[in-house]
Amino acid sequence: MSLALIAALPFIGALLPGLMIRAGKNACAFVTGSVTALALLMLGLNAPRVLNGEVIQTRIDWIPSLGLNANFFLDGLGLLFAGLILGIGLLIIIYARFYLSKSDPMGQFYSYLMLFQGAMVGIVLSDNILMLLVFWELTSLSSFLLIGYWKHLPEGRQGARMALTVTGAGGLAMIAGMLILGNIVGSYDLSVILENREAIQSSDWYLPALILILLGAFTKSAQFPFHFWLPHAMAAPTPVSAYLHSATMVKAGLFLMARMWPVLAGTPEWFYIVATTGLITMVMAAKIALFKDDLKALLAFSTVSHLGLITMLLGFGTAEAATVAIFHIINHATFKAALFMSAGIVDHEAHTRDLKRLGGLRTLMPITFTFATVAALSMAGIPPLNGFLSKEMMLEETVHTVWAGNHWIMPVLATIGAMFSVAYSFRFISHTFLGPVRDDYPHKPHDPSFGMWAAPAFLAILVVIIGFMPMTSAAWLVNAAASATTGEPVEAYIKHWHGLESPALWMSVAAVAAGLVLLGAHKRLMALWNATPRPEAKAIFDGVIEPFATLARGVTNRMHDGSLTRYIAIGTVAIAAAAYYGFRTGTHLPGTREMMDIHPVPALGWLSLVLATVAIVIFHRNRLLTLVLVGIIGLMISVGFAYFSAPDLALTQISVEVATVILMLVALNFLPKETPVESSVTRRSVDLGVAAIAGLGIAALSYALMTRDFAFATIADYHIANSKPEGGGTNIVNVILVDFRGYDTFGEITVLGIAAILIYALTEALLRAGPANDRLLAWTPDLRRAGDRHPMMLVVATRLILPIALMVGVFIFLRGHNMPGGGFIAGLIVSIALVMQYMASGFNWTQIRQRVDYHALIAVGVLIAAATGVGAWFNGMPFMTSDYGYVHPPIVEEFELATAAIFDLGVFLTVLGAVMLSLASLSRLALRAGETINVQPFDIDPSAGRTLDDLDAKEAR
Repeated sequence: MSLALIAALPFIGALLPGLMIRAGKNACAFVTGSVTALALLMLGLNAPRVLNGEVIQTRIDWIPSLGLNANFFLDGLGLLFAGLILGIGLLIIIYARFYLSKSDPMGQFYSYLMLFQGAMVGIVLSDNILMLLVFWELTSLSSFLLIGYWKHLPEGRQGARMALTVTGAGGLAMIAGMLILGNIVGSYDLSVILENREAIQSSDWYLPALILILLGAFTKSAQFPFHFWLPHAMAAPTPVSAYLHSATMVKAGLFLMARMWPVLAGTPEWFYIVATTGLITMVMAAKIALFKDDLKALLAFSTVSHLGLITMLLGFGTAEAATVAIFHIINHATFKAALFMSAGIVDHEAHTRDLKRLGGLRTLMPITFTFATVAALSMAGIPPLNGFLSKEMMLEETVHTVWAGNHWIMPVLATIGAMFSVAYSFRFISHTFLGPVRDDYPHKPHDPSFGMWAAPAFLAILVVIIGFMPMTSAAWLVNAAASATTGEPVEAYIKHWHGLESPALWMSVAAVAAGLVLLGAHKRLMALWNATPRPEAKAIFDGVIEPFATLARGVTNRMHDGSLTRYIAIGTVAIAAAAYYGFRTGTHLPGTREMMDIHPVPALGWLSLVLATVAIVIFHRNRLLTLVLVGIIGLMISVGFAYFSAPDLALTQISVEVATVILMLVALNFLPKETPVESSVTRRSVDLGVAAIAGLGIAALSYALMTRDFAFATIADYHIANSKPEGGGTNIVNVILVDFRGYDTFGEITVLGIAAILIYALTEALLRAGPANDRLLAWTPDLRRAGDRHPMMLVVATRLILPIALMVGVFIFLRGHNMPGGGFIAGLIVSIALVMQYMASGFNWTQIRQRVDYHALIAVGVLIAAATGVGAWFNGMPFMTSDYGYVHPPIVEEFELATAAIFDLGVFLTVLGAVMLSLASLSRLALRAGETINVQPFDIDPSAGRTLDDLDAKEAR
């Protein structure tokens, strides 16, 4: 099965919960789980080939020139992590269905969860580091949504911000490190990078790349000193916590270290940075976990500790230690997901997670007690469960590891970490489930329904199966993943008994015994812990962030004061300064083209354009005059296009000018005739200077381009050469719009339609607001009206012009592919023809005689354009690629048929609908303001008209 489809399925699934929640929570959960199950099934179909040593690849070229390709590959390591992400994800979906309350928006939760799941699957399957980086940052963004899902909780919002800040910053460092690796190797494909160990480790950029990449991994996997964000993420709902801690998010950092192990590991730098960081994290977090009273906080710090354990093993740099790390990743995922879901069940039923208020739940919640105890014993490393196996193997590896010439540091500290692990694991069991039943629970506890405990019970069964039969149930997956990690074949031999001579046995016995002693002395140790001053990571984080936040607020409040002129001025000055710097520091030669002779007619047009522009600056406060001058400028630009042999642009420009001037005239009815003075003379002088600098800069750039020849082929040359062969049209402009850059055009008509609908929505809001907008709509003309609002000659002329204009519109539309014209121009021409009817006889007189819904025109137009673009897929071509052919009907001359004509039809309908809907919206405001509706098309006397209320009353009757 295509790996791209497996990676895409969760993202597709993220679209469904918001729709399916309308059918009920069961339907929503079922559909969401079905998508994850389908992705898991497709992954399973690829598993046999991967387990046989094959690497499955899917390569999709996107932008090869930039090294950005949508390449995926699946090996043993990717199979392990993708299986954990999808498998535990499916269990979390089932668990969340019964955990979330009625007030929680389940559709939103599942959408966030699937988005997060897709980002994680994308990371572990990516074969391109640029694409991996996109997925990496997407996990930070989607986890932000999940952690802050309960928006009403301040700690949830703060935890989400903290996680995003820390992991996002680490991700930025990782981007730099990955780009360095790509530059060293000369490729951004992971499969290529992983084959260049010697080139990378011998490069002078190895250490910077290593540090930057490890920053990304350490922040994501909550390694010291970045560990503090993970416990604060516990403000998220328990299903999120279980997913983040067992199979996703924090495991992304471990995956990255394992994935890059073949090219980064094996050096002293790797050993001392990775192994030391992991060891410190393991011991420190385990000690903190022992003194946490919140169940989820205890489990959170235990996760940090076990992540440190795995990081330490990967840091050893040996194939044996990497194999143990892979095995513990599997074991940790099983028991930690079960433990978090167990904690969620306790919280859900007892309404508290505080260990000081719990105890005695063994008899009240026997089912939960059973699987929670199994998972906790595995976390403690008690035989014969799976956690014991990987813990013993870890201790064995530390015995053979020398740190700074010392043989004792690693095994002693690892044993201390294991000791704390035993202590907090048994505390989880004893302080939650053992002891007498209490009578002061916030809520009477009992076992939940099967739907809630089925998932953690299943994971507890896996804990037991892997513990009793490791070679049968897990060794094959460990071998495949470890072989992919180390780059060499691995045959793991996992067993419970290594003999009395094994140091790991006695280290484990010591850890268990000392852990039980710690648990017995917990009350006294807790008092000592509370009395001991220690740095608080959250306070340090807030102290570091607050000055930057204050500075950002100051700059924002100073710069973003709502003045658009200030924003434009700052941006313009910055661009001009950058351009000037480039000009002064760059190398350039004088232009080689000679100036052309200036003829009187073009010079006169240019002078008119300049005078109109200057007049706008001088008289811009008179809005009507300004609009007239804008029309003149548009007209002169149209003439300029025609003069320079650009008839398409000329037609477009003049038709746009006519349509926009009419719409703006209608809009000006609701504005004062004069623009008020709002800025001082000094401010206007500064604005004039900025505008002059920008204008002179653009003029200089234009002059430089027009006086130079290009020694290389331009995009224009490509369009000229391929317009006919590839697009089937001789009108290059139209072919560009409907083929080469058809996606741009599709986006433009979509935005145009949205703008028209927005105008309609704002108009409806004003009309429905009633008395609140009486002042706004109490419009009276500034001047006495002419006696004939709808002159007879104008009415007669427009009636005659309409069919002619429609024919011209059809003609312009049909010729557009090979001659000047096209759907956009045709849409504007027909719009103008219809607008003239409204001008002649009034809006409502004309409106009640048309039977076309302008909203429908916009929708149909956009859908037609989209359907045309999608149709290219069935021809094996990219989206929006047009096709054409020639037909030879009898009698009629041969002619061309092109799919571009259908796309142009969508453009035509969208433009027509947008212009008319905008006119209709603005005209309704005029009617509400008191404009009368004439009874006859030639009605001259305003008193003979009707108001909008009269018309509404008649329609109601």
